[in-house]
Amino acid sequence: MAVRIRNRFHDGRERAPAELASVIATLAWKLAIDSIGRMRKAQYDIDIGRPYFEFVSEFLVFLATAADRIAHRELDAEARVAFTTALATRMADIVEDNRDMLLGEAAPDACRHDFLDRFNRRGADYAEFGYGDDGPDFGFRRYFAACLREVLPAKDQLWVVDQAMDIEAPQAVKALEKTLAGIFAADA
Repeated sequence: MAVRIRNRFHDGRERAPAELASVIATLAWKLAIDSIGRMRKAQYDIDIGRPYFEFVSEFLVFLATAADRIAHRELDAEARVAFTTALATRMADIVEDNRDMLLGEAAPDACRHDFLDRFNRRGADYAEFGYGDDGPDFGFRRYFAACLREVLPAKDQLWVVDQAMDIEAPQAVKALEKTLAGIFAADA
């Protein structure tokens, strides 16, 4: 399934970081769901419930961290902080809004808090890796794969590293880069 990407605004008005972050959060959600579809088609067991929630959360954290690195290239420090904060918050809201699909019965705000906690924990780890003009470096992608590996059943853990590093991460980052280039350029 192809993900439709909104990569520009047509009215030319300046957008607040929160509005830009909302576009990216929605894109990231679509990319995560699209990735699950590819993974399931490749016979990975990602069942509705905790495995689905964990996979989506790890995927969103990866994309939020990548978006922050791209924002670092394009925005001043204040705008970057506002953008990344709004992005993590919006992603947490999306996860919370979909908690019934992800976990079935879950306490209100449990998914939101879990996502934000994961985002904050993983941020320090992702900070150890580089993100250049060609996207995330090997270590960045490898860490993402290791995070996904933790949430999959034992039978899938060996193979997910290659799938995540060679297929899922590059495809998602390509869409993210394209979208952010368009909306940051339109906002300049």
